[in-house]
Amino acid sequence: MNINIELNGQIEEAEVLALYRANSWSAADKPSQLLAALRNSHTLVIARCDGELVGIGNAISDGHLVVYYPHMLVHPSKQGKGVGRKMMEALQTVYQGYHQQMLTADGEAVEFYKAVSIPRQSRGL
Repeated sequence: MNINIELNGQIEEAEVLALYRANSWSAADKPSQLLAALRNSHTLVIARCDGELVGIGNAISDGHLVVYYPHMLVHPSKQGKGVGRKMMEALQTVYQGYHQQMLTADGEAVEFYKAVSIPRQSRGL
């Protein structure tokens, strides 16, 4: 599986909504706000497989000390294949060394975040 990871790449509404719906995220019910939020994030990370959007995540940051990762989605058919880890590694090229790195998670997502490559002392879990 050839995964291309890109920071601050271009996204289209239809592909974003399809990914959010595939993961049953209710943010898909507010497409205008969702796209504006993602596009105006401090950093946006996207994963594509053969041109198809299979992962998306964002970072909200003060640009110096603190970063929040509120959205991190991987298409269910690609979960468990290292896509999320690669996305977090790309985000770490920007935020490595930040004083606080906080992940937002609930339910089953907690286990995903525990598995990604964030330095243990920086995890907000």
